[in-house]
Amino acid sequence: MVTTLPTTAILGAGSMGGAILAGLLSPDVVVEGGVRVTNRTEAKAVALRRGSVTSLATETDPTANASAVVGASVVLIGVKPGMVVDLLREIGPALEPGTVVVSLAAGVTTATMEAALPEHVPVLRSMPNTPAVVGLAVTGLAAGSRSSEADLGLARRVFEVVGDVVVVPEEQIDALSTISGSGPAYVFYLIEQLQEAAVALGFTPAQAATLVQGTFRGASELLAASDLLPAAEAPAELRRRVTSPGGTTERAVAELADGGLRELFERATQAALARNREIAAGS
Repeated sequence: MVTTLPTTAILGAGSMGGAILAGLLSPDVVVEGGVRVTNRTEAKAVALRRGSVTSLATETDPTANASAVVGASVVLIGVKPGMVVDLLREIGPALEPGTVVVSLAAGVTTATMEAALPEHVPVLRSMPNTPAVVGLAVTGLAAGSRSSEADLGLARRVFEVVGDVVVVPEEQIDALSTISGSGPAYVFYLIEQLQEAAVALGFTPAQAATLVQGTFRGASELLAASDLLPAAEAPAELRRRVTSPGGTTERAVAELADGGLRELFERATQAALARNREIAAGS
């Protein structure tokens, strides 16, 4: 099924913006009017010039950002949080009424964005995660005070080109970032630790990587394929199916539970949430 989207601009096509660009260039996505992207350097801009992509560099064209948004229906803001407000003020006069502006930056509220833009511009806040690079992102999306259901729907269609989308109230975006935003790091850390445990059992690092990474990949695919189970219950049910009563897995899982793994995750996510709020407050 082909997804058709209107002209889209990505200001700051770094790792996340670049991942979304890759999704927009998928064979099953048509962006009418093409995609405009900006970067600071000409070297980065040149690398993205292909097909329907107009790639501009602020290094060689100081008006690149404003030029990129002219006629765009969706504008994604991919610069660092501290640069967002200045960028919005720069492009505000060039935005047409109804252009949907979506921030990819952590800690910048829709109220802050709305204050920096003309009243006729609706804004939304997003929180994609790094698996967007392989088209398997989970993106949190929150609407601003002047965005409509149609604006939200359009933004959702854009982010669906790189994975799943969860729409939440803005007050939940920071909490969401501690789960899906930081979540890939938690998974990678668990993989690291299990690989080290495998090496301690006598496997080579290469063997440990194959055993652990293959197991995580297989378990994730098995979970994804469990369509007959309710999504919220599937992990626990699949765990029970692997855990034979009185067996080795049961003993190992009991050790993890006794070690306070659940409480540890609660503390970790609360710590991430606290730091997110500190960043938003400028500390």
